[in-house]
Amino acid sequence: MNLLGDVMPLPPLASGWRRWPAPAKLNLFLRVVGRRNDGMHRLQTVFQLLDWGDQVDLRVRTDGRIERGAGAEGVAAEDDLAVRAARLLQVASATAAGADIVVHKRIPQGGGFGGGSSNAATVLMALNRMWGVSWGEERLTRLGLELGADVPVFVRGHSAWAEGVGEQLTPVSLPPRWYVLIHSGVHVATAELFQDAELTRNAPPLKMADFVLDWAGQNAFTPLVRSRSPRLAAVLDAVAALGQGGMTGTGGGCFLLADSEADARRKAAALAHLGRVQVAQGTQHSVLLDALSGWPGTEVSG
Repeated sequence: MNLLGDVMPLPPLASGWRRWPAPAKLNLFLRVVGRRNDGMHRLQTVFQLLDWGDQVDLRVRTDGRIERGAGAEGVAAEDDLAVRAARLLQVASATAAGADIVVHKRIPQGGGFGGGSSNAATVLMALNRMWGVSWGEERLTRLGLELGADVPVFVRGHSAWAEGVGEQLTPVSLPPRWYVLIHSGVHVATAELFQDAELTRNAPPLKMADFVLDWAGQNAFTPLVRSRSPRLAAVLDAVAALGQGGMTGTGGGCFLLADSEADARRKAAALAHLGRVQVAQGTQHSVLLDALSGWPGTEVSG
């Protein structure tokens, strides 16, 4: 099966390093319900966190430098959200410490699975502990929003109903489900989609209390992507033939719901000819929170 990401074992950690998870996410549905005065679109979505994703290795430096050993292919260090997150926290907290960063990428770039945003959140949360900054969730969430609208959900660490540009989050309880992730290799220009005259920008807002899993796969950008990419249209048709699912975010990634791990693996095998696939389970809270719970240090509120 053609799996997403690197299935080879990661190298063992040397002294002083700590490995942290950076989980992927799905947008189970996505609506555009208006525009703000600053031109940004107002969205409604449900973020489903997954038990699969990238891994970020971090080591504290005493010379104040932020150095990246490895990261997303084709992304310069100064543009890498993981590096930017470290520098933002360093400046905001006025710490003298630095960090070495190695990101083991599994989440495909531009797929809508939240890889860059999750890397940034993991760096913020982990260095907050490793540097002894000890800022609380609220403060880190505000900092994360400076890096991107999807960063806050990874900082909060709970599957959530989201509004605004995606930063207004309310935790939701989702039924336990398995998912098949499909990435066809198609890269979608998100800015172009938001500027497209055919985009429905004034869909009636929905109420969180009315959310049902039947909405999964409903995405305002699907018609636009179908018209641009026959390959992605073929993936969406194959997903529809096997069950319920659709696009995640505005990227080229898709997902398919499954009733069990066995069902997910059967469906993944049926879709593997269309791109790279991955089986993952939805989680109520981030695996990063589990990793952080065992790290020494006490956070403060605010």
